[in-house]
Amino acid sequence: MTVIYAKQALLDEGWATNVRLDLRDGRIVSIDPGTGPEANDTRVDTLLPALGNLHSHAFQRAMAGMTEFRQAGRDSFWTWRELMYRFMERLTPKQIEAIAAQAYVEMLEAGYASVGEFHYVHHQPGGVPYDNIAELSERIFAAASRTGIGLTHLPVLYSYGGAGQAELSAGQRRFGNSVDDFERLFDAASVALRHLPGDARIGIAPHSLRATSPGELSRLVARHGQGPIHIHIAEQPREVSEIEDWLGARPVEWLLDNQPVDERWCLIHATHMTVAETRDMAASGAVAGLCPITEANLGDGAFNGPDYVEAGGGFGIGSDSNVNISLTEELRMLEYSQRLRDTSRNVLVPGEGSVGRFLYMSAARGGAQALARASGSIATGNLADLVAIDSQSAALCALSRDSLLDGLVFAATDRVVTDVWSAGRHVVRGGHHIARDAVLAAYRTAMERLVVT
Repeated sequence: MTVIYAKQALLDEGWATNVRLDLRDGRIVSIDPGTGPEANDTRVDTLLPALGNLHSHAFQRAMAGMTEFRQAGRDSFWTWRELMYRFMERLTPKQIEAIAAQAYVEMLEAGYASVGEFHYVHHQPGGVPYDNIAELSERIFAAASRTGIGLTHLPVLYSYGGAGQAELSAGQRRFGNSVDDFERLFDAASVALRHLPGDARIGIAPHSLRATSPGELSRLVARHGQGPIHIHIAEQPREVSEIEDWLGARPVEWLLDNQPVDERWCLIHATHMTVAETRDMAASGAVAGLCPITEANLGDGAFNGPDYVEAGGGFGIGSDSNVNISLTEELRMLEYSQRLRDTSRNVLVPGEGSVGRFLYMSAARGGAQALARASGSIATGNLADLVAIDSQSAALCALSRDSLLDGLVFAATDRVVTDVWSAGRHVVRGGHHIARDAVLAAYRTAMERLVVT
């Protein structure tokens, strides 16, 4: 039994003061507001439900800062992708594990309790499978185990190099699998996942419409009647036009018309949608997986937030390329991208109310749904995915409770995070991950051996 005492906590029913939470076996078993602390309680200032980071490519954390030099001609997502392929081709399993562990430490210190790892590097350089087909999935599991982050593993089916079943390029061969090969990988990863704590989950991730085919996507979805399904969709205008030319419909439109999209699905980016697609996606019950920092970094564009929110759509946030792992910056960038596009303020909230609270709590619920994780709120029976912040920090001390989440999203940095629990694992204490120094040392060693020309 672990007991947390919080001076204030944001519960399902609203703010409460002097709250004691009992945790057992990774879950919240009781919540007692209006009580004082006891001698052995872990004491914090302000307790919130911790968010899940619903979309990560952990290995790209080590690329941060490497792609910001402008080459001759116009840079784009597609030129960035070629640089990513070159970088990825050099990575060893040991380096992938070290990079993932560093990324997960940074996520936990930023206030995330869990991550959806959209894992598409499966094979050796050149595309030959490892003797253990799930070798690199197991490296992700090792990083999750070392850091204590809650993991929803999303192995990726990546069969083709582009729309129309184009052949894989040299840079994509580490990703490539047929549906049958993918199933073998999935089965092996599912067995290995059992060595992680019981809150770990596994789903599937058809990479995108352009990396699969209609028939193969249907086969994959039909074989997996349970668990999360994540897919990149409509990230770039070129992608939209290529899919429309090939399949006769825009990506989101085609997916909604041809697959059983429901609450199990997470549509990553969905940046370029018509109003009709936006409303239909909201009605499907799927989660929009929004990654505002990466989407800005890659020049993707801004999500159609106002129509989606008005239609009642659910969303969560992800760190994607991990160029800057910051929970507060993701939420801030999400709102600011809407303001810049629409030349307006306080855009992403239905009707009237706190923008920060709406963004934070919506992302908490959406992330929990997308990761198939019983979290997203402080409630009895939920996983103890919790984050404590310091309301007396300079960024927050002048604010009332009603404005506290506005301050967190728009004025604070992740440095206000003091403690994080992932399924009851107390992995961040006093603002620092408990394994930070050892993980950073291993990461630095791995990077010394990684020279990119």
